[in-house]
Amino acid sequence: MNDTIAAIATPPGRGGVGIVRVSGPNTKNICLGITGNLPTPRFANYTVFKNSNHTQIDQGLCIFFVGPKSFTGEDVLELHAHGGPVILDMLLRRVLELGARIARAGEFSERAFLNNKMDLLQVEAVAELINASSEQAAMAATRSLQGDFSKLINSLVESLIRLRLYVEAAIDFPEEEINFLADAHITDSLHALHSQVINIYAQAQQGVLLSEGVNAVIVGRPNAGKSTLLNALTGEDTAIVTPIAGTTRDTIRAQINLDGVLVNIVDTAGLRETDDIVEQHGIARAVQAMALADLVLLVVDATNEKVTNPWVLYPDLKHQIKNHTKVVLIYNKIDQLGVDPYIECHENYITVAISAHLKVGIDVLRDQIKKIVGVTQSADNGLFLARRRHLDALNRARNSLEIGKQQLEYNAAGELLAEELKQAQQALSEITGQFTSDDLLGRIFSEFCIGK
Repeated sequence: MNDTIAAIATPPGRGGVGIVRVSGPNTKNICLGITGNLPTPRFANYTVFKNSNHTQIDQGLCIFFVGPKSFTGEDVLELHAHGGPVILDMLLRRVLELGARIARAGEFSERAFLNNKMDLLQVEAVAELINASSEQAAMAATRSLQGDFSKLINSLVESLIRLRLYVEAAIDFPEEEINFLADAHITDSLHALHSQVINIYAQAQQGVLLSEGVNAVIVGRPNAGKSTLLNALTGEDTAIVTPIAGTTRDTIRAQINLDGVLVNIVDTAGLRETDDIVEQHGIARAVQAMALADLVLLVVDATNEKVTNPWVLYPDLKHQIKNHTKVVLIYNKIDQLGVDPYIECHENYITVAISAHLKVGIDVLRDQIKKIVGVTQSADNGLFLARRRHLDALNRARNSLEIGKQQLEYNAAGELLAEELKQAQQALSEITGQFTSDDLLGRIFSEFCIGK
């Protein structure tokens, strides 16, 4: 934080404009050394960028921001030059000669966080906004950047703090002879906090799907039509399709966009007993893919397999997928039976009848996937982007609150309740960065591009 950093802030390659960004205590001197003057803060000034021997490198716009009214909270300089890589390299080299060093990935955003310009949720939203794969994802990232997600978490933390103060004060002053454990205020507050965490967790789950996409895995026996389904969903010949069983030996990956929801589809080797070593490896990878899936598309050949219950067809399926993974049983090749597409909703799975070869019922399947994912098509539905680490923190907070309720109701252990409330608060504070480790910060900012 005591040195000055610099980087090219625009993508590699050629363009009309390229930007070199500088931040730190030596920014003013660098600006004077490269332009010969210190421009009016926050105004775009047309100037000449000069080398150490006063020869011209380029000409363009210079914008100077005085800290703390800048992105990083420090003095910041932006040099807008022509977007050729040679020109930008020369400009960056001159900045380094004047006392800056190359910034690490995400270091500008890291300084914004450390200088309290943004919390950790907002910093992550910057990266999500840059990498948004759809208009809906971009809108959700903007909401996170504006602080919508942060406000929910901060409100939860404030409620937790108030409850902790009440509980710990009652523990610290037993001479008041008040049985605080019997106070309905504590029980009601715990229930309210628990419900709020569950609701925010559900919203964050949808935010993760917008941010990272839905991981959908196509599984089934050989020649059930898995690769044909993949091609029908992507609209391309993504996978090789032949009548020979076991054509797909490895996982094949593709992406589709369903009204703003990115779906990462994995086609897998057919599930069967085999002595083929290569096919055995492919089947093992199919099982691994199922373990990471948000959605399993289980394809069966309607002309051969009459049982429509996935748990009967594949008894091990429940043990191979996560608890929250959705399962769609796809009854394929209905064209050979003269059956129209249909949907049947069951307690823990959904059946969709299609013909992947003729692309009959594919639109029905697409709509069903969108419903299962639970993300609406409206850009104004109030969703915010989230990451897996946010879900983990919310889940730990929920578990702490549940344990705290048990300690209060069954053991009348006020001290243990206070400890669980403390753990819940720390878990939630990790989300915004109020309580976090250097290792976590290092992982987060290493994912950013250099110059941001």
